[in-house]
Formats: sequence, structure tokens, C-alpha cells
Amino acid sequence: MKNNKKFRIIGLIIVLSLVLTITAGSVIAKEEKEKDKYEDGLVFLGKLMNYVESRYAGEIDSDKLIEGAIKGVFDQLDDHSEYFTAEEFKRLNQDTSGNFGGIGVVVATRNGYVTVLSVLEDGPSKRLGIKAKDKIVTVDGTDIKDYNLYDAIVLIRGKVGTTVKIGIVREGQSGIKHYEIKRKLIKSNPISVKTLKNNIGYIKLKRFNANTNEEMTKVLKDFNNKNITKLIVDLRNNGGGYLDQVLKVLQNFVPKGPLVHIKYADGTTNTKESYLSKTKYDIVVLVNGGSASASEIFAGAIQDSKVGTIIGTKTYGKGSVQDVIPLKNEAGFKVTIAEYFTPNKNKVDKVGITPDIVIEDVFDHLESEIDTALLDRLNKGKEYKVGQVGLEVLVAEEILDYMKYSVSTPDGVFDERTQTALKKFQKANKLTPDGKLSDKTQEALKEALIEYLNSEAMDRQLNKAIEIISKK
Repeated sequence: MKNNKKFRIIGLIIVLSLVLTITAGSVIAKEEKEKDKYEDGLVFLGKLMNYVESRYAGEIDSDKLIEGAIKGVFDQLDDHSEYFTAEEFKRLNQDTSGNFGGIGVVVATRNGYVTVLSVLEDGPSKRLGIKAKDKIVTVDGTDIKDYNLYDAIVLIRGKVGTTVKIGIVREGQSGIKHYEIKRKLIKSNPISVKTLKNNIGYIKLKRFNANTNEEMTKVLKDFNNKNITKLIVDLRNNGGGYLDQVLKVLQNFVPKGPLVHIKYADGTTNTKESYLSKTKYDIVVLVNGGSASASEIFAGAIQDSKVGTIIGTKTYGKGSVQDVIPLKNEAGFKVTIAEYFTPNKNKVDKVGITPDIVIEDVFDHLESEIDTALLDRLNKGKEYKVGQVGLEVLVAEEILDYMKYSVSTPDGVFDERTQTALKKFQKANKLTPDGKLSDKTQEALKEALIEYLNSEAMDRQLNKAIEIISKK
């Protein structure tokens, strides 16, 4: 048994060093007559692993040893180069491409339950009558209450055409209702739009996935039909995505000239160009510290070409390009192959892009108003009323005061002023106005705070963008 594992380890390491499946069918391999500069190290590694396996006083999984050795290679590289197991690589592709086998719902965790936020119009769940606010409590017989969101999603998704059985709890109905749903190819739309005052088109671009340019084309066609030429493109917290997608989208906004310069490891530079004769849009782009990679290519091209204004805070500063490589064993890796620069050849990596107009987000000042560390204390089953004292009372008062329900000075003491403010909040949010800080009211306070912070009225950057674009 040990000998079999020994040869398996050495064999697998050598095979992995010689043959890696690369895009377009190319392979990494050395000619037989050329000495592999890693050969001695690989033989040593094989002997080391065999020694550990033969002497280690515990259970050893040889596949895990090999996997760890491979991951160790990428640990010595930059933060964006990484090896993925087959399962990890599958998730990476789903997350990046935006395409996966699913049931057509958007979910989040609420009070320990995986809760449906919205149902896709053309998805299988819509046809079966699943609704927003439904709680998914079981997946294929597994109780998922208190599951983290990621683990629950892994169970719900699967191969297109396969079926999954989910159990739903719906408010106002007793018991669990079960649905058997055939998974469908879900093409997630990373764009949401709305029309603001003064006929301004607002485009929230969450990710540059495989569907971005297709969806952007639809959006712009609709805006063109409505004679909307003033646009706000919101790239805040857009972590990037596919290079080809951001370049295609930029063809709608940047006139002839460079979009980005890509400098490879061998010193060569490839400049990607726009072929647009003339832009028809006035544009403002919103960015923040969560805007990275492809988002920075977009912002840099708009800024350097002077076709628009960048508003917000400095971007993340990821100016590197990765190649994503699938392997025969369904694992894969990504490795940094180049660095990109803006059209004016400005460096982005570890520098970021400074907006034309710097305005901090409301979240940047939130902690001066609310002790956010206390938010997790809410909704833990405790109830407070007049005369009681607690940290939960303090953070509830801070939230109420922040949202203009006058509490005077938040102090953690549940007095009559706190009760009056709480009753106003409960009434405004269609809760029983009993003036008690119940579990349900605490949850409502957290949700209302998030909604309030994300409202247009509180969005300083968006309001500045509307002001600027309205003048063009």
C-alpha cells in the first residue's frame, strides 16, 4: 500500500510538472534532450513526501499532499496568482462567468434563514410560484437553517437539467411546502438600471461577467429609444471581471484611441484601441475602494480620454492581468501574466485611480454616528422596554437618531423619549407600535438602516453625479 502511494506521488508530481492543459490546446513541456531546471527539485520533493508519508504518525491523504505542494508554488507568487482544486475551480468559473445551473432566485440570509429576495422572471422558480420572502429551509432533505449563504448556494446550484428538491416556509402558511425544480442555465445579469430626474440614465454595473456587454447593449438601445444621453455608470464595489467584456463596453463611450496598455512579462506591450468615431453620451462614473481591475480599466479610459467625470474615492489598485488555466483533472489555476496601464500610461497596480472629484461615501462616516460593532447584538432574542438598560438599547437609539427619529442623546437607557421614537419607527414600518424593543423590531431596525444608507437621499456621491451630469 505504501509503495503504491510512493510511486503515485512521484509519478503525479512529475506528470504535473511536464503536462498542463493550456488554452487553445497548447501544453507546457520540455524537449526530451533539454534538462528541466526543476527536475532535481521535483525528485527531492517526491522523496521528501514519501519520507513524510512513511514516518508520519497519523493518517495521510496523498492527494492532499500533492495539492498542498502545488498550492505552495502559487503561495510564492503575487496575491492574484492561485491554484484551485476541481471544486474551487468550478466555483471560480461560475462566479466569474455569471452562468450556472440554478433555480432562478436571488437569496440572502435573514434571521438564520436562507431567504428569497427576488425571483427571476424567466427562471424555473417563477413558474412554480416561489415568491420573494419565502424561506428555503431544506435542500434535497438537508436542513439548511443556520447554514452560511455560500454553503447553501452550493447545495441549491448544480448541473443544468438535474433536479433539486427544496422545502419552503412562507409567512402566513403553516408547514413546509416542497418543490421539485429542474435546474436551468441561469445567466446572471450584472446590470440594473433606472431613469433619474432630468432624464438621466443610471446604470449600476456589479461585475464584468460573460453577460455584461450583451446586457449593456440592451440597456443602451432602450436609452437611445428614450433619447437618454446623460448617463451615470456606477462601478462602486465592482471587483472587475473579464478583460474582453470591459473593452467591448468601452467601445460605446470612448472615441478612437487607446483604451488600455497591457505590458507582458517579456517586456512587450499590447495596446487595446477604441474604434468609436464619436461618443453620443455625457457620462459620470462612480467609483470607490471596492472598484478594482476591469472597473479601473473602465474608469481610467473614461478619465484619460476626458469623455466623462470620475466621482467617489480612490479605487482599489489592481492593475494586473491574470490568465486562467484549466487542467485535465478539472482543477485549474490563474497566474499573473501582465500589468496594465491607463491610456495615458498611468500606473494602476497598488496605486489606484484618484477620481476627478473626491467625495467620501456615507459609510465612511457611519462609525462616528453609530457603534457598528454593536449591530451584531441586535436580534438575539432579548426584548427591552421602558426602565431597562443595555447595549442593545444604545445601538437601537443610535440607529433611530441617525434616521431622524429624535432620541436626543443615545445613552443605552430605555426612557420615554426612546419609547416615543421607537413607536414612530414601528408605525412607519408597519409594525405593532407597542414601544417595545422586540426581536422583530430589532431586525427591522437593522434592515431599515441598510435601506436608509443606500437611499438616494443619503448617497452623496450619486447626488454629486446628478448635479454634474445635469449641467452638461
